Amino acid sequence: MHIPDGFLDPGVAAATAIVSAGAVGYALRRADRELDDERVPLLGVTAAFVFAVQMLNFPVAGGTSGHLLGAGLAAILLGPWLACLVMAVVLTAQALVFADGGISALGANVLNMGVIGALTVGYLMVWSRHLSPRTRTGFLAVVAGGAWLAVMAGAAATALELSLSGTVPLGTVLPAMLGVHALIGAGEAIITVAAVSAVLSTRPDLLRGRVAAIA
Repeated sequence: MHIPDGFLDPGVAAATAIVSAGAVGYALRRADRELDDERVPLLGVTAAFVFAVQMLNFPVAGGTSGHLLGAGLAAILLGPWLACLVMAVVLTAQALVFADGGISALGANVLNMGVIGALTVGYLMVWSRHLSPRTRTGFLAVVAGGAWLAVMAGAAATALELSLSGTVPLGTVLPAMLGVHALIGAGEAIITVAAVSAVLSTRPDLLRGRVAAIA
């Protein structure tokens, strides 16, 4: 889902950069209020984990591969806005150090793989408190659904940006992106549920109140 340099129209690249910068700026203000001695190490560990697993690809279909995005997991552990901050740091490091995603498309990549995913899962976790059973199984079902939706929403946004840039027609790129990422999202859901299950079994206190009010 990383967009390279040269694939986006300058206007689209600038617009996505402005949106991402606004989200990250707000996340920084939230961090001033929300970070404490307990959550600072968790933020660092989460960022390191997301960075590491994004480097590991798994086969999908037709010779393509996918990797964990991690926005959903970060949102569950840290809350949506701190997750935006973590994803922005990870994606910026990947672009600058490994050339994974273009510098000119960094705003779009942060938006697609970080902001959209983190807020999708964050809002879903809040809404699910009133809709899903208050059980471990119900919670994990919401985690799986959120992780999958985060991938699909990011893929749809990527397709829209490429279409608006005149790179690929929307009728061509949207079905292709959603088809492949439906499978990638399933892998994301499995990995995220496994990670959250491990946290629930060992440190359930880390999840208590981590997806409280977004506003």
